[in-house]
Amino acid sequence: MATGPLKLCAFDLDGTLIDSQFHIVAAMTKAFKLEGLAVPPPAAVRKVIGLSLDDAIRTLSPEVSGLWIERVGNRYRDAYFDSKQNSGDIEPLAEGTLQMLDGLTQAGWQLAIVTGKGRRGLMSVLDSHGLRSRFVVLKSADDGPGKPDPTILLDAIEEAGAVSGTTVMIGDTVFDLQMARAARVASIGVTWGYHSRDMLLAERPAAMIERFAELPDVAERAVFGRMGG
Repeated sequence: MATGPLKLCAFDLDGTLIDSQFHIVAAMTKAFKLEGLAVPPPAAVRKVIGLSLDDAIRTLSPEVSGLWIERVGNRYRDAYFDSKQNSGDIEPLAEGTLQMLDGLTQAGWQLAIVTGKGRRGLMSVLDSHGLRSRFVVLKSADDGPGKPDPTILLDAIEEAGAVSGTTVMIGDTVFDLQMARAARVASIGVTWGYHSRDMLLAERPAAMIERFAELPDVAERAVFGRMGG
């Protein structure tokens, strides 16, 4: 049985646990077209993955404001679920995800998700992979301000019964790492997501990982300065 302080590992979703870029890019493209806006290139869309939907739209098209943002957002949500249903595709898990979650659980970590995705999309992904029961806390864009604001991460920590000093945030974007820093939480960047290694390193995470097999030991070092096991 695990002893000592409660350890919490909080994960981003898109680009970290799953590769969702196909549906996100397709939905954003359709939403902008339907509203008569210039369609952002896929690379630009990938860079805003992780932000709240409203902030992502503002970043991609600064002239959009007010009710227009709401309309584009509604178009996006409809297009996103249409894309998933029409293709029949399930966003693939990052390689080694299930084994990594098992390893963290066996090492005494509690698991949470802190995502910029809406709750409907979050639950759809988790249920598609049978993962909902793995996490003690789920925080989405519907639960508070978007990243890099630390509110939903801090709320996840409190709800789990942990503290910032025994929590680590795992993510693929600078928004994840900035949120962690604002919450005084150690962060670990992953190299397979939507922001480049150089972008992540500029935020000075506690560590970077190339594959999920590294995470249990790296998380222990990032939070406690020791090897796992």
